[in-house]
Amino acid sequence: MKQVTATGQTVEEAVESALAQLQTTKDRTDVDIIDEGKKGIFGIFGSRPAVVKVTVIIDPIEEAKKFLTQVSEQMGAPAEIEIKREGKQVTFVMSGEKIALLIGKRGQTLNSLQYLTQLVINRYATHYLNVILDAEDYRNRRSETLIQLAHRLAGKAVKSGKDVALEPMPSYERKVIHTALAENKRVKTFSDGAEPHRFIVITPVRRSV
Repeated sequence: MKQVTATGQTVEEAVESALAQLQTTKDRTDVDIIDEGKKGIFGIFGSRPAVVKVTVIIDPIEEAKKFLTQVSEQMGAPAEIEIKREGKQVTFVMSGEKIALLIGKRGQTLNSLQYLTQLVINRYATHYLNVILDAEDYRNRRSETLIQLAHRLAGKAVKSGKDVALEPMPSYERKVIHTALAENKRVKTFSDGAEPHRFIVITPVRRSV
């Protein structure tokens, strides 16, 4: 946390001094007036300077963007980052020449980065924010793949009469599977295992004779 205590003949002067030291603007800070100061006789004798403590307000979304920028550069895949916010959900859309490196096999690298970004953003946020990390429309393409997979494995469960367990997935991917099969009366779905290895089980509905 960046914080500076500064003095001046007036509160305004003290604040300006602090802002100059912090290299920021007043709208991005919290100002705490420690002493309003005293002019004194003829403005000299018995005068006391004004003292303020100025703290920079950290923007959690900017910090998360900074983190992603640094990590993508360190991975040798520098990325442009676009931010979209809807209520408590913040989506970071990354693009770049080597974006495939940031997605990884089955989106594993992207999922790991998303988890870390979630930690960074909520370290500074005053209320919980949910992070979605996307690249080359991967999330939509992945959802379509998961929906197809869900229907195919549901058919397998019904045909075999046995439970079918899927590979471990993040919670939002499991939600896609649950939603895709919610209307299917021949199967039920439930999650099993502990994070981050939690997975979905598709179980056929045994019809009473």
